[in-house]
Amino acid sequence: MRILHIAYQQLKRYGHTRVSWAQKLTSGLIKNDHLVQGFSDRDVASFEAPFGIRDLGKKKANQRLLETVESFEPDLVIAGHCDMITNATLAEIRKRQPDCFIAHCNNDPLFVPSNVERIHHRAEVADAVFVSTGRRELSQFEGSRARIYHMPNPVEPSVECFDNSTKTDAELPIDLIFCSNSQNFTKRLEMIGRMKEQLDPIMAFKTFGSFGEAPVWGRDYDRALMQSKMGLNFNRQEGLHWYSSARMAQLAGNGILQFSHSSGAFDELLPPETVVYFDEEEDLIAKIREFHADDAKRQAWADAARRFFHQEMNSTLYAQYIAEASTLTPFSHDYCWAQDINLDGRLK
Repeated sequence: MRILHIAYQQLKRYGHTRVSWAQKLTSGLIKNDHLVQGFSDRDVASFEAPFGIRDLGKKKANQRLLETVESFEPDLVIAGHCDMITNATLAEIRKRQPDCFIAHCNNDPLFVPSNVERIHHRAEVADAVFVSTGRRELSQFEGSRARIYHMPNPVEPSVECFDNSTKTDAELPIDLIFCSNSQNFTKRLEMIGRMKEQLDPIMAFKTFGSFGEAPVWGRDYDRALMQSKMGLNFNRQEGLHWYSSARMAQLAGNGILQFSHSSGAFDELLPPETVVYFDEEEDLIAKIREFHADDAKRQAWADAARRFFHQEMNSTLYAQYIAEASTLTPFSHDYCWAQDINLDGRLK
């Protein structure tokens, strides 16, 4: 297919940030032999605006998108996080290209009220909407114009390219890692602070972005992951079905044993002995100590998680699932995250 992918490509970051889920999606689409045309709404708005003031370029960015559609003639338009693009423009695309499907992908959490509003808004014009939260939470969007689907956070083998599960304790100087730079809608750092008091004396616990440790981005983030045995998969809020930040795929894909709160119900999706689940703070600390003392067990669980993510939750499968579901094409793979739904998005 010819696919137009609208997403922020961070051109003005000049490589300072890490590969995003949108870039993984583009990579996966290309691996599936689709012809992909990218359109970075925020960058185009900045380039087209007087004095580079992005908000002044919004109207022009929408015009340029319509020009791109006229020239490229896509079979599928995937609109990611592209707030510069209006629903009126997407509706105009449908008018000009009536055989073209329109999908919206949203990788932000539902505990942010503005994001729930954003999904409702896009569902007014899209054929399909994909959200990185599980089916249990998506019922609030049913009844809209769009079909509603869950999508996971994928690994990309060219990005998650380390395998720390094969490295011994002596080869990995960071025993436990947690990276964060956001304090909105969360109290997770309170728990991290208490954990540091107990764990710092017995292990190397790095908290980049918090407690006086500078954040790491891009290649510095990769280097930090490359040195880590175990990681904390703490979301800003817990309890949403199958919701995790991209941190889950980044840790699993690099063979880093991760600890994740049990309330996300990922044990329904992932094989046993891959992710270490916890309920309470004392339970978590006890399990961290257990795996810190048993390196062979740490390696075995991390290896199982890495193999599963790379085989069943990779960017190639992820991208083809989005393309197939968007266009109502029968699934070409038994996607582990979609076994409870019909092609039209309804529960079986």
